[in-house]
Amino acid sequence: MNDFFADLLGEWSKGVNIGSVAFKIALTVIFATVLGCERARNRHAAGLRTFIVVSLASTAVAIADLFLIGTYGITFPFLSAATVIGIAIISTNTILFSSKNQLKGLTTSVGLWAACIISVMLGLGLYTVALIAYLVLMLCLTLFTKLELFIKGKSNHFEVHLELKGRNLLQEFNATMREFGLKIDNIEINPAYANTGLGVYTVELTVLDKELKKKQHKEIISALSALDCVSYIEEI
Repeated sequence: MNDFFADLLGEWSKGVNIGSVAFKIALTVIFATVLGCERARNRHAAGLRTFIVVSLASTAVAIADLFLIGTYGITFPFLSAATVIGIAIISTNTILFSSKNQLKGLTTSVGLWAACIISVMLGLGLYTVALIAYLVLMLCLTLFTKLELFIKGKSNHFEVHLELKGRNLLQEFNATMREFGLKIDNIEINPAYANTGLGVYTVELTVLDKELKKKQHKEIISALSALDCVSYIEEI
């Protein structure tokens, strides 16, 4: 199957030559810059330079594979395959657990891996697939974030980071939840505060009250934050 944009650009874009190499690297840097700026703007672990370096390396090895295939008849792009696997391993280092028992960096990790794959496709001259994949990835990282937050806000199940004014107030908090029409599915002492003597917990809640189900999570949490026993509470 021919690539639409490669056919549109001409034969020079399909081979390994100065023009195609410069063009692929320029496209890669542009794509990586936009992705990196989006991640850096939201203060994620992998930012602008990381995305550019990973994407540039991925495109370079794909071009090398293309050269090896055309020159020596190699049938498998082993450099590109090794790079994709390597970046998948490296990107896991951006995944962290915060002090509030939150899993952070997962989207950045898979975004970095996806940027690697898209860059490999660019290096191999699969411009159409790379462009479509890039546009969908940008949608996932921008517009879909708001959609995800909206869906989560409407769910009857949510998880909170809870800080009580004292550990002896946990029973009072449990009783208040039942009065509110909330069910505690699970409650754990936050391991980051296990030896501090503070009443800090990770709590899984289910909304049972019909009227409460009509409210957003932030409204419920705002009401809970006003309780005498609660020092601090937020959704995680």
